[in-house]
Amino acid sequence: MTTSKLLEIVIKMKQLSKIESLLFLVGGVLMVVGTGLYAFFIQQSVACWLMLCGSILFVIMQMRQKYLGESITIRRLRKIMCIANIGFILAGLFMIENSYCLLKPLFVKYIGDYTNYVTIFRNNWVVLLLISAVIEVYTTHRISYELNKENNA
Repeated sequence: MTTSKLLEIVIKMKQLSKIESLLFLVGGVLMVVGTGLYAFFIQQSVACWLMLCGSILFVIMQMRQKYLGESITIRRLRKIMCIANIGFILAGLFMIENSYCLLKPLFVKYIGDYTNYVTIFRNNWVVLLLISAVIEVYTTHRISYELNKENNA
């Protein structure tokens, strides 16, 4: 690949600075560590906060990397990636709710049904995280493929 082709790729996708790239990596690692600790019942009250902080950091840095080209496909994939990002943050919030039961009094007092609370919040962070991860992997690979296809044409 020639230097001009590489320059075109850099121009079309705004690259993160070294500090932003490091924060992006730290956010991803915090998400994985927080989820792993939470799933294996190790310090769940702390692990859920690690997951939430990591997902927020990951999402912020990912949104800073903008697409500056004109491909409708890549723009659509970036919008789909936003759904995964929302899912990551919601998974962290559901973990916190699962650990601390902050909304439980509201459901029991005003709705009067503990089963609705359990149905909505109990361990559904796993579903959100799984769906978000699948969407993230799909969009990441498709964006990479589309950028290569666009630059080779």
